[in-house]
Amino acid sequence: MIPHLTITSLSHHPSPLFIPLSPPPKPSQTPAYSLSSAPTADTGLQFRRKLIYLESLNVNSLKALRQNPQFRSSSLETLKSVENCLLSFGIPRYSLGRILDMYPQLLTFDPHLNLYPIFDFLINELQLPFPDVSKAIIRCPRLLVSSVDLQLRPTFLFLRKLGFVGEDKIDCHTSVLLVSSVENTLIPKMEFLESLGFLEFEVVNMVLRSPGLLTYSIENNFKPKVEYFVKEMKRDLKEIKQFPQYFSFSLEGKIKPRHRLLVEHGFSMPLRDMLKVSDGEFNVRLLRMRLQLIKQL
Repeated sequence: MIPHLTITSLSHHPSPLFIPLSPPPKPSQTPAYSLSSAPTADTGLQFRRKLIYLESLNVNSLKALRQNPQFRSSSLETLKSVENCLLSFGIPRYSLGRILDMYPQLLTFDPHLNLYPIFDFLINELQLPFPDVSKAIIRCPRLLVSSVDLQLRPTFLFLRKLGFVGEDKIDCHTSVLLVSSVENTLIPKMEFLESLGFLEFEVVNMVLRSPGLLTYSIENNFKPKVEYFVKEMKRDLKEIKQFPQYFSFSLEGKIKPRHRLLVEHGFSMPLRDMLKVSDGEFNVRLLRMRLQLIKQL
């Protein structure tokens, strides 16, 4: 069975001090107002400027206010310091809106306290090449709101012990696994695959070949696809061991339609040939098989 590694059982290695490439500008001093100034009007003006700023980033201001009440009292300079931080690590401005809209709490983050430690971890511990850092964030913005000590590093150590090293090391594509809970997500999925009759080392090999397995739902992906594979396709589960990418294809959109076409014409294909090709190539192969059958008659 997959060893149950608890979060506390994983060693913690404090990451080296990270010096940001482009530290956010310090907030400018608030200008002094004369006694004749109207504080309420000034506050309203500042608030409208923040809303306009969010609109320029295509961020839903109502959602931001609802999910992050601190936004109302934060300064515009604070908001822009977050933008400057993310831009300095190569995240394009057109991607900022989607990221900030997904996680409005980022709007009031202190870059030095909340964001630079994340980038420090990605660059110095995960050892992502600098151009890949932005790719990892764009692919999985949740990285920016995950604790290095409580989430990212423990999961990284578990995955590395599992075999994600060398050519299989975590990269900008598989860094999405870092936001998953070891105890509640990763281990249960591997144990489910073991329950199908696979040995532990076979499951590990499957996961290393197809890391996406660790991102799929047991209830919504694994179970219905295994049930269809066994009951309807009547095929040996060993084929899934050889082609774990089976779980990455849509059951309703690809697996069922192609299987039914094969059954209709009395044909069979290896999983790889059945699923990895485009619709056009699949139809061509099916036609060739039909023509070959006609020639044999």
